[in-house]
Amino acid sequence: MVKNITQKQLEYTGKVQPQVGERDTTGQLLYPYLPNEELIEAVNLAIYLERPLLLKGEPGCGKTRLARAVAYELGLPLEAWYIKSTTRAKDGLYNYDAVTRLRDAQLAATGRIIKDEDIPRISDPATYVKWGPLGRAFQNEQRTVVLIDEIDKADIDFPNDLLLELDEQRFIVEETGQEVQAKAPPIVFITSNDEKDLPDAFLRRCLFHYVEFPSPPKLVEIVNNHFPDSPKALVDKAVVRFLKLREEMRKDKGEGGKKVSTSELIDWFRVLRRYPQDEVLAKLDGKLPFAGVLLKSWDDHIRHLREHLKS
Repeated sequence: MVKNITQKQLEYTGKVQPQVGERDTTGQLLYPYLPNEELIEAVNLAIYLERPLLLKGEPGCGKTRLARAVAYELGLPLEAWYIKSTTRAKDGLYNYDAVTRLRDAQLAATGRIIKDEDIPRISDPATYVKWGPLGRAFQNEQRTVVLIDEIDKADIDFPNDLLLELDEQRFIVEETGQEVQAKAPPIVFITSNDEKDLPDAFLRRCLFHYVEFPSPPKLVEIVNNHFPDSPKALVDKAVVRFLKLREEMRKDKGEGGKKVSTSELIDWFRVLRRYPQDEVLAKLDGKLPFAGVLLKSWDDHIRHLREHLKS
């Protein structure tokens, strides 16, 4: 059940973590999320100022999971809006089912199938409005965490089409004339992989934070939180091997190239734990075990094989 949190209580600490195997109200498995102090501060500034928080960082660094972590700790509902290349800004507010309305009107005109008591319902345009993630959040009496994920996948005009909604927290349903004003300001997180520049007018309305790649001690802490009671020797050695691979990729590709990420480390360690510790420790001393979990292109495999043959 969603807890009723007041404005004064809304402060994210990053210390409230789900139990192993815990799921949210949608049945999705929850994972621990360990933010640094700078990210915690950025989240609380966004909550206080009621501004969207724009998050950038390497793919797989945890930008998307932050919204779920904040919603979990604060006991707030979460609305997730996953952006595609075909997504329109209006999709996050509402969709109007004109086709169904036309069909119902035609049936009503012929007097078939439609019952008399259905006439007022199908005569009301509001019947055919289906709310999107942002539209539902605006109508919630309680503050809602909203995730707008990978905004740079959408058309270049997409961010500008959301300026009024994010700035004044209201929109109008064109087909009905209804004005929807946010009952409680949503807590909005927007992620970007920096695939395209975002408009200045949009950036002005956001707070910004770059999610840094975790330090070695933080990586150990992340692995331990995802896999409690894992042998220390295995965790330490896996993280060292992972960082060595990441450094190889950095030398080959430069700072801007795709490198192994935190999410891939977690997947890789999950595989390592399936095998006896002695066997895995031995594998970590040789050729990179289960390389397909970490290396996602043929070029990466060739580069790593070359490095392995050198050593």
